[in-house]
Amino acid sequence: MQFSHSDLQAAHALVTTQMQPTPQYAWPQLAARFGAEVWIKHENHTPTGSFKVRGAITFIDWLRRTHPDVPGICTATRGNHGQGQARAAVAAGLTAKVYVPRGNSVEKNAAMRAFGAEVIEFGEDFDTAREEAIHVAEAEGLFLVPPFHPELVRGVATYGYELFSAVPDLDTIYVPIGCGSGICGTILARDALGAKAEIVGVVSENAQTAKLSAEAGELIATDSARTFADGMAVRVPVAEALEIYGQKAARILTVSDAEVAEAIRIYYRDTHNLAEGAGAAPLVGLMQERAAMAGKKVGVILCGGNIDTDWFLTVMQGGVPEA
Repeated sequence: MQFSHSDLQAAHALVTTQMQPTPQYAWPQLAARFGAEVWIKHENHTPTGSFKVRGAITFIDWLRRTHPDVPGICTATRGNHGQGQARAAVAAGLTAKVYVPRGNSVEKNAAMRAFGAEVIEFGEDFDTAREEAIHVAEAEGLFLVPPFHPELVRGVATYGYELFSAVPDLDTIYVPIGCGSGICGTILARDALGAKAEIVGVVSENAQTAKLSAEAGELIATDSARTFADGMAVRVPVAEALEIYGQKAARILTVSDAEVAEAIRIYYRDTHNLAEGAGAAPLVGLMQERAAMAGKKVGVILCGGNIDTDWFLTVMQGGVPEA
């Protein structure tokens, strides 16, 4: 998979009919803390509080053009993908059935319902919910929205397009990895714009499928993926995504839930922005590589801010939420 500059221009023109470009700011307190010029890409400032809405806009536009008779969609999510898909699908006159694991984020579930989704809890984790969504989509004649698809990635890549257009000379960018659309979109945007930044992936130490698969050069599933950074809580890797980040990510780092909680606190203290677990994880990458990044120009993707109130209160009191 690759995109041309014009592919991303067209995607950006479409995405920005439904949302404003998100800002990227070089925050002075982060610069002082890390000894580097730190640019935060604020994907917590989208209409759903997450980068996923971008891919939903391009995907549903593609779906309506190529499958005009489809009555609705079915998908699985931990919340942000589902919000974006529900928002775009319902606006296009489609139904949206979304499967989440039992015990999923209460506030993300409420947001998906507010965007018009029928939310069904099934199974113990994302990958089990995803299997059920596949069966239901086939049985009910709904279009299955996968976690990774060229049209999803083309939309997601528009945040990279914005960031590289605004700050073309970044040395390194830190991106979280769940199913892989974010890191792949960032890599493909870099390549399309001819930028030189290293792209560094970040995974939870409790959900290492992407790192293990990249290192092995083959798909390596894990037995569990228990982390409060639910956007990275994936057991089974996506082959099409691995083909991209496995070859083109500079490296993949692991982060602990305690480190993620500290990054959430740093974001709030230094920028007064909310970050959810996966949204804060890339900042942990910079925390770990602080010495190597000294004096450099660094990009950090704050991919979402949808953290439940109880978890945020636990974090700000110095604790680590239990997944």
